[in-house]
Formats: sequence, structure tokens, C-alpha cells
Amino acid sequence: MNEIFENQEEEILSENTEIATDKKCPNCGATITFSPTTGKLHCEYCGYEKELPKPEEENAIVEMDFEAALHTESFNWGEQKKSVECKQCGAVTIYDVLQTAAVCPFCGSTSVMPAAAQNSIAPGAVCPFSIPKEMAGESFTKWLKKKWFTPRKAKKNARPNAFQGIYLPYWTYDAQTTSNFTARAGYDKQVKKKDGSFETQTDWRHVMGVYREFIDDETVMASKRHLNSGVTGCGPFNLSKLVPYNPQVLAGFVAERYSVGLKEGWQKAQTSIHSKLNSHIHSYVKSKWHCDQVSNLRFSTLYSNITYKYILVPVWMSSFKYKDKIYQFVVNGQTGKVSGKAPVSAFRVILAVLLGIAAIIGLYYALQ
Repeated sequence: MNEIFENQEEEILSENTEIATDKKCPNCGATITFSPTTGKLHCEYCGYEKELPKPEEENAIVEMDFEAALHTESFNWGEQKKSVECKQCGAVTIYDVLQTAAVCPFCGSTSVMPAAAQNSIAPGAVCPFSIPKEMAGESFTKWLKKKWFTPRKAKKNARPNAFQGIYLPYWTYDAQTTSNFTARAGYDKQVKKKDGSFETQTDWRHVMGVYREFIDDETVMASKRHLNSGVTGCGPFNLSKLVPYNPQVLAGFVAERYSVGLKEGWQKAQTSIHSKLNSHIHSYVKSKWHCDQVSNLRFSTLYSNITYKYILVPVWMSSFKYKDKIYQFVVNGQTGKVSGKAPVSAFRVILAVLLGIAAIIGLYYALQ
């Protein structure tokens, strides 16, 4: 038995929190955190504020060469643990190996760990929170009130003040695309039938060509843990608000490292880019050949000058339990957009259907 425990301990990695984030208020000694309202480091006890250092020009956000990336593998959340020593109080806490920011449970310090391990990529940029927790709760409450089929008891169980701020990892990809395509261009015309009515007939013409488009910031969520959490539904995120990565922006929030690797993310990006190009080439064929319809579109795409950014985006997340089922909700930390699935009352749905049928029957007799 002792050998088993020793082997488990050997698998736990070791990290220290970054000194830059374990800050105490010089006035009252409380932990200072990043404030979404002011964009500064803030003490919620005495009101002390501190400006974040302005990024130097050499730390500006840059696109990284995809082909030159050294670490492209994916990671599995929860398979490994790490022990983190807090710089402020020295306490050691166990975290998932992909977690990069939390709050020390012993002294409350903002425990931001190093941005990258030896075999992973460091974030290049972060979208700071611009909506505080209270506003996220208000947006959620308004959203839930509009859910007419949600039981009243379930609405009472939902706590708008239970949101936790989380920075989630995303990849963004830029690429120049060149697509060779073939298609049929259709030209509609009205043909008069023997009975005097008209029908639409289409003359088809075979067309082919080359379509080029630059894809800018195709985004892919890099977390396998939150794929079904409703995060995608609360997007998009305003990437024009990106700032160079600074661990102090993460102070007071949870953050996680990517589990979807760079190459796996690019495969996902190509799927969404292909769908986008399909729509754009349809429009291109219609415009170039002045046709009414497009069919049998076939194309193959060459990607060149591929670059990427590894970024962190802000969300407020909360969940509640209703009838032994967990319902999770996400609020965009920039825009306040809410996403999630609320419980549905079968009784309310049936009642609404019956009322609709009764209204139709009443309207029918009224017209009679």
C-alpha cells in the first residue's frame, strides 16, 4: 500500500504562485484583485486602487507562426494534479494541472500560477472582464424571467449572486485561403404553359474558377471541460479589446490552460472555415456570373501563411440543481449575453398548447 501512495505522489507536479499577483493592500492588508468596472487592481475593503502597468511595445500582441510552433499537443483535464505553494502564506494546495489561476483557500491571495509549463504554450493576450459579478447576476435574472415555461420553484433555486469569474482558453487562427471550385450557375426564366399559367425553368451553365479570401481570427474554444457548458452560446467575444497577457489581470479569478492542442484546434477551425467558404463562394458565383441559383458546388482549399494566437476570454459561470439535474449558465464577461438551458415544465407547455387550440377554435367560431 505504501508503494502505491508513493507512486501517486510522484505524479503530482509542483509549482509556485507568481509573486506579481500575490499582492496585499498597502492600506489594510487585504488581497487586491482585478476590477472589471475600473480596469485596475482594487481592494474591496478600503477602496484602494492601483493602475496596471502599461504594456511595453515589445510585449504587444503578435500573431505566431503556426508551422514554427513547438508544442501542439492536446491535454486531458483532471488526469494529472499539481501542488501549488502560495508565495504569500506558504500554504500548499492541490489543483488540476491545467488550472492556472485561483484564490488561495488559506489566506485569500490571488494565486496565479506560471502561464505555461515546459511542454505548453503561454497565452499571448487576454480579454479583461468588463462586466462585474453584480451585472452578470442582473443579466441572468432578466433572462430567466423571460423563460415562461420554467417552473417558479426552479427560478427560486437559481442564485444570481453565485457566479464565478473564469478565464477560458481560446485559439484564434489567421490564414490566406485559395480555393479551386467548380459549380453550376442557374438562370431562371418564366415559361408560359398551355393553360396560360407560368412556370419557372432554369438553364444551367458549368462554371469554374479560383476564390481567394483572408480568414481573420477564426476562434476555437480550447477547453474540453466546457464544450457542453453553453459557453459558445454566449459569444462572440470582442477581440478588439485584447490586451497583452498580464498575470495581474487574472488576479481574483479562476483561469485554465488549454486542453485542446494547437493542431487539434486548427482541425476544428478548418471545419468552420470550410462552411464559411462554402457560403462565400456561393455568393461569389452569383455575383460574378449574374445567376439566380448555384448548385453542385465543389471546391478544395489551400491554406498558407497560417498564424495563431492563444488568448483567454472572460465568462461568469453558475449552476443550480433542480429535480436531481444540474443546470449550468454562462454570462459573457464583456457583453452580458446569457447562455444556458433552463428547466421546462411539461404542465406549462401542455397548458400553453391547450390555450392556443382554444384560441384558434374561438377565433373560428367568431368568424363564423
